[in-house]
Amino acid sequence: MNQVIVVGAGNWGRNLIRNFQDLGALAGVVEVNPDLRSKIAATYPDLPLYENYQQALTETVPAVVLATPASTHYQLALMALEAGKDVFVEKPMTLRTEEARHLAEYAEQQSRILMVGHLLLYQPAITWMQEYLASGKAGKVFHVMTQRAKLGKVRREENVWWSFAPHDISVVLELLGQPQLKQVRASGQALLQPGIEDNVYVDLEFEGGQTAHIHSSWYWPTLERKTIVIAEKQMLVYDEVSQQITVYDKGVDENLNNRDQGSYQVEVADTQPLKIECEHFLDCVKTRQRPHSDGWNGVAVVEILEKATELLKHG
Repeated sequence: MNQVIVVGAGNWGRNLIRNFQDLGALAGVVEVNPDLRSKIAATYPDLPLYENYQQALTETVPAVVLATPASTHYQLALMALEAGKDVFVEKPMTLRTEEARHLAEYAEQQSRILMVGHLLLYQPAITWMQEYLASGKAGKVFHVMTQRAKLGKVRREENVWWSFAPHDISVVLELLGQPQLKQVRASGQALLQPGIEDNVYVDLEFEGGQTAHIHSSWYWPTLERKTIVIAEKQMLVYDEVSQQITVYDKGVDENLNNRDQGSYQVEVADTQPLKIECEHFLDCVKTRQRPHSDGWNGVAVVEILEKATELLKHG
């Protein structure tokens, strides 16, 4: 069932390699770094290894998985699509909206599967929240707030917004029902290196009036990974650190009086989202169904990333 070649054997690439190997679908790995290549060879002695990406694209394997630096995503994904391959590309899909849109359009024209690694969309807790909100039990969803903050690895080549926020933007769009973007506001602080924000606050407004607030920081005293949904009848809090969802049956009635009927916690399956994501891609390659995090989902996320970046640069 060898169906994918993984491109890139860095930290995250190795996670993808392991998952696709466990699923019996790994046909090879492309890695230009000889040290990383030898590590993969030691772990998977019978696995075909490639130094040259173009050589890998000549194989009969139907799909490639890109776990390379974000700046390479557009070119490598386009080459794979042009070679007739289905493509899984890690987040962020590209660094520019027009590049993301071109990939999505081209994949559609060529009837190729294009999937973006928005991992949290495959987190069972997020799936539960999306289905719960879609059922209408919480009423109309007004606002989603996400916070992803810790004292993390500060990078020189990208700011915290591009590093952390793709996850949260994809979740915001999912929980609000994929609304059309109306306006972006952004502010941030470059505390450690000029021009590279360590702490970013972004507010989103969508057609129809729904709003969202996203806070990303890698210079923060505590570990915070949280999604809060404010709806008409109820409020939901998902703590990603403890993997708990709490539903608060509270709100404000038509007379503007507070209403509080308690809260309860939801047990969600403790399944690894990366395994679910990899299985979903393989299923899409096999059945030709549209991926949950398809190319257009990638476009919507990159558009928000790019618009907020322009505001951070120019105000």
